[in-house]
Amino acid sequence: MIRKLLVANRGEIARRVFRTCRDLGIGTVAVCSDPDAAAPHAVEADESVRLAGAAPAETYLRADALIEAARATGADAVHPGYGFLSENADFARAVIAAGLTWVGPPPEAIAAMGSKVGAKKLMAAAGVPVLPELDPAAVDAFPVLVKASAGGGGRGMRVVRSAGELVPALESARREASSAFGDATVFCEPLLERARHVEVQLLADAHGTVWALGERECSVQRRHQKIVEETPSPAVSPGLRAALCEAAVAAARAIGYVGAGTVEFLLGPDGGFHFLEVNTRLQVEHPVTECVYGLDLVAAQIAIAEGARLDPAPPEPRGHAIEVRLYAEDPAEDWRPRSGVLHTFDVPGVDARFAVPPAYGLRLDSGVESGTEVGVHYDPMLAKLVAWAPTREAAARRLAAALRGARIHGVVTCRDLLARVLAEPSFLAGDTDTAYLSRVPGLTAPLADEAGVRLSALAAALALAAANRAAAPVLGRLPSGWRNVPSQPQRTAFAEGEVAYRLTRDGLRAEGFEDVSLVSADPGRVVLAASGVRRAFDVARSGDRVWVDSVLGPVALRLLPRFADPAATLAAGSLLSPMPGTVVRVEAVPGDQVTAGQPLVVLEAMKMEHVVRAPRDGLLERLHAAPGDRLDAGALLAVVTPREDEPAGPA
Repeated sequence: MIRKLLVANRGEIARRVFRTCRDLGIGTVAVCSDPDAAAPHAVEADESVRLAGAAPAETYLRADALIEAARATGADAVHPGYGFLSENADFARAVIAAGLTWVGPPPEAIAAMGSKVGAKKLMAAAGVPVLPELDPAAVDAFPVLVKASAGGGGRGMRVVRSAGELVPALESARREASSAFGDATVFCEPLLERARHVEVQLLADAHGTVWALGERECSVQRRHQKIVEETPSPAVSPGLRAALCEAAVAAARAIGYVGAGTVEFLLGPDGGFHFLEVNTRLQVEHPVTECVYGLDLVAAQIAIAEGARLDPAPPEPRGHAIEVRLYAEDPAEDWRPRSGVLHTFDVPGVDARFAVPPAYGLRLDSGVESGTEVGVHYDPMLAKLVAWAPTREAAARRLAAALRGARIHGVVTCRDLLARVLAEPSFLAGDTDTAYLSRVPGLTAPLADEAGVRLSALAAALALAAANRAAAPVLGRLPSGWRNVPSQPQRTAFAEGEVAYRLTRDGLRAEGFEDVSLVSADPGRVVLAASGVRRAFDVARSGDRVWVDSVLGPVALRLLPRFADPAATLAAGSLLSPMPGTVVRVEAVPGDQVTAGQPLVVLEAMKMEHVVRAPRDGLLERLHAAPGDRLDAGALLAVVTPREDEPAGPA
């Protein structure tokens, strides 16, 4: 019997495992890097152990430090979560050698699937359909996909459509794979266009019983990483489901699999499927399977690690579940990760956290809470939100409404895109593939349109004025901007536009608005009636940042100072770092003539490489970056001045 379990991971997966441990009466131990010292997972565990440092290589990838943490706290078992060392056979062996219970598959099964190259050979021998492996040095037909042999999550993957792109893609993929997994081995395979990504959840005990818990549809992806998952797939017929499950069970038996795992497939437009990989761990998207099958997969992992037997057959599925992954990133800026303080994180109407709801409903698994600092050292996923309903349509509607109603302040996220996807006609029709996000226009647009932003800015200005009145030591009850002889409107300047208005005896008079009246204005809430429609706007502020939430969509504003600081101005053509990160490579030197879009600097942040490109054609006059430099967001990277025959204009 396991008494105390250490989770060798962080964020929402650590919290997810802790939830099950509390239900089972098992003690919990967290590990935390220095940036994670106050993170929710570290705070809520029974005990926590500091891993000195910040980067994964210094902390969560230190097998010796993790095992020592287990010894120091008296933990008798280790759960690896996912990512980091969860698919590292040497770590599993070290845990077992230390006399601890490993809550995962046998090290031999992990090793067998640890190399995608070797895994494909094993699966082919077991009769599972596979795509051919291509030698990177001999690729002569395109498009192809470059893939890291170790790890997953989209890291070390690159689409290559021409011979000229191959060498840079291989180099970049190797660097990213080495950084993320400690293994720079890559290979190529044909790119299967318009394919769907489906996977089968497995659960196997040590006594020969293997459950195939249906398939999950995971085709909505960015950067080869899933952001929307669901079960069952709208594209899989009962016959195809049986074939997929049969192949997945064959894969499990071929490697003597025990525990929870997933077999991933590419499903072609013709209905044929091909093996991708076996994830020898719990996956991010496991909650949708838990909801539909009424299972606790973490509890099952623990029971199997203790030697329990599965029933001869799994429970019957019920309903439909859809999960979205909420990331701190900007889809409109090529999915650029964002960091900072998450001032508010609130999702109304949640029925369960880290567990299956008692009935159809909404589930939230989050690694953050209001006030959490989102750093640059780890994956930018904040939370997973799951809707479980009798039908796919009902689940999509419930999930979209929850996203629209969530209050998320302080960090840019992909929330608006996720809400748009869930209401988009081709998604609702089940017509998705791995290129869905790139072929459907308009998904990166914010939920609030231009009119919604203007109304939200007006509401923000009125709320700020109400806050000023409430804080005024004298005459606080006078109307905002009151004058004996009014001459000028009150003005509030935001980076997104200026608001000008008067509060008169006859009510609100706002410039640029034909039919808007003020119902009420308080520091945190303003009610406006526009063209006869009354709407409430919730307003929150931190420093110069203002957030407005309403049925028109969330709006983030930046309040401008009344008088600009001359020192804040930058030279024309200045190129700033878009995020905190480490310089991996520079692609040009001062004095070079560069063209718009040309790569200048490559940054590594949140486990991914990000290319910073020239904003215009011109002369690279200055470069303030060198490999190894650690930069803050907004740091000056370079100055590109226009060619002599071109006007300066904006950068």
